[in-house]
Amino acid sequence: MSTGRVKNKNAGKGLTQNCVCCGRNYRFCWSCSCGFQICQACMVENLWGMTCNHITWVCPDCGKILSF
Repeated sequence: MSTGRVKNKNAGKGLTQNCVCCGRNYRFCWSCSCGFQICQACMVENLWGMTCNHITWVCPDCGKILSF
């Protein structure tokens, strides 16, 4: 019987993403399609320059508007 949920192929594999601000590896980073990745701690520290409404953020590398 199918539950209708899609399985994440990378779940449980410990794959990490590299934050471009602090250089550390994390299991989750806010990411843009241009390759920019920022961890939650760095995002909070830099919110003043990346968002004005706390609903969307602007990628500093390419200028693309992304939602949280």
